[in-house]
Amino acid sequence: MESTRIDSWLWAVRLTKTRPDAAQACRGGHVRINDKPAKPSATVVPGDTVRARVGDRTRVVEVVRVISKRVGAEIATMCFIDRTPKPPVEVPIARRDRGAGRPTKRERRELDRFRTQN
Repeated sequence: MESTRIDSWLWAVRLTKTRPDAAQACRGGHVRINDKPAKPSATVVPGDTVRARVGDRTRVVEVVRVISKRVGAEIATMCFIDRTPKPPVEVPIARRDRGAGRPTKRERRELDRFRTQN
């Protein structure tokens, strides 16, 4: 098999839960193949770069192997190379409840430890 539909491929490699979800993502403009908007019937071939917004994450994957039937998770991960950038690290902000007063000695030491780590 040299090519397959993008909605079928997204479902087969387990990037979306169902094929209708993949088709809906394509129709909504959340899927791009080689930086071009993709309809559900667009085809993918090995070497293509697929950018898909799934849930609240944007996944960037490179197609290595084309499949159209859903397979096990181990086999599915061998069909693409994940090139998704790492999410930015969120630094927690030290906040105290209103009216809680000054930090205790223990809380102060924890804050100092946290500040020296970063």
